[in-house]
Amino acid sequence: MTLQRCDAGIAAPKRVTVYFDPVLHRALRLKAAETDRSLSQLVNGAIRRGLAEDAEDLAALAARVGEPNLPLEGVVRELRRRGKP
Repeated sequence: MTLQRCDAGIAAPKRVTVYFDPVLHRALRLKAAETDRSLSQLVNGAIRRGLAEDAEDLAALAARVGEPNLPLEGVVRELRRRGKP
């Protein structure tokens, strides 16, 4: 994933409107105060971590593309045969 860069070489922040559940918003505000970070920093960090996890999942899936597909019923049957619930 690449970021669009402005002439100065720094990504220009984009302004968006996000509607949070009031309880979640309060928790974010408290976390921001406790960590001396802004809500934007907290949200950006959470989104980055989520996207990184998605990328890891996709990479793991791509690495296993050649493996055979096993029907769930067969796997369960084999586990029961071996004595595993």
